[in-house]
Amino acid sequence: MTDTTKPDAPEATPSQPQTPDDLLAFKQAFRRHAAGVAVVTALSPEGDPVGFTATSLSSLSAVPPMATFNMARSASAWRAISETEFVAIHMLGSRNRPVAEIMSGDHSLRFAGDHWHRGPHGLPVLNDVTAWMVGRIIGRLPLHNNAVVAVQIEQGGLGDDDEALLYHERSYRLLGDHA
Repeated sequence: MTDTTKPDAPEATPSQPQTPDDLLAFKQAFRRHAAGVAVVTALSPEGDPVGFTATSLSSLSAVPPMATFNMARSASAWRAISETEFVAIHMLGSRNRPVAEIMSGDHSLRFAGDHWHRGPHGLPVLNDVTAWMVGRIIGRLPLHNNAVVAVQIEQGGLGDDDEALLYHERSYRLLGDHA
């Protein structure tokens, strides 16, 4: 008779980590993956500023300059992103940690204060960021409950350089911070 049972999984070693096999392990793996922090802003169909933090920002190409970000279609900013033509993308440094916390907090309070101004196309542009870009949305790819958004960059500017702001283990961190 053939044995159809699976052998026990081998113990993890430093050179051979155990393979995550459930949703909890997947989430924990990505919490351990440090990412840079960006903020995407837009205007709602009514002209109100909306925005959210994005740790999924990625360069798509240099020529033409394009970037992508991912977001949940259940996010408070999704309606605006799904219906607008332009977005502003902001790269944050360590000095922008308070702004990152504001922009990831209560959506009704994200634009209360003087940490932003109206920029090109009337878009909300955050003050004192390390870089900002305005681009035209050229594609939205819905995937399950989420979407990948592609943006062709049309203009932008650089602020003062700064140390990196990272998102790691569900909190904003600076290089050298320990859990």
